[in-house]
Amino acid sequence: MTTRDQIHKWLFYALGLLPVWVLDAFVLNRLTFFGIIPLLLPLAVVSVAVLEGAYAGAGFGLAVGLLWELSYPGGFGGLVFGMTLAGMAVGAAAQYVLSQNFFSCLLCSGVVLGVLDGLQLIRALFIRLDTLDVLLRVAVPEMLLSLCWTPAVYALFHLIYRRVGGTRLA
Repeated sequence: MTTRDQIHKWLFYALGLLPVWVLDAFVLNRLTFFGIIPLLLPLAVVSVAVLEGAYAGAGFGLAVGLLWELSYPGGFGGLVFGMTLAGMAVGAAAQYVLSQNFFSCLLCSGVVLGVLDGLQLIRALFIRLDTLDVLLRVAVPEMLLSLCWTPAVYALFHLIYRRVGGTRLA
């Protein structure tokens, strides 16, 4: 693929990320489901990593991590590294261990969301924010509600992948 093809490909992925980010940042933050807000940005990283592989997943994870850190308050920079690592790990798992399909995306989304919520849970326990049972009553429904959005996010990025993904532009 030429450099121009690569730019077009990742421009389409960035344009696909835009509605996911707008939905995550501006719509779903105002419409809570039983007090729970789903996370869509990790689903975008997992979807692209499953479809494109480890290197592309890491790059997309880096971009999404930067977007996440810069657009939401209270970040410390860990999401940039975390999303890059998640994109690389999921992409490698989808390439070499799993297959590149929706069920792999769903499985990897569950793992990534579980790790994210687990790290938030450990942090909250460390600073004595609340007890474990109260924190789990938020973390588990958040993970399950986020997983409910996986088909929509995967469908969007799969549509982009079918058009410009892999080496299709070459």
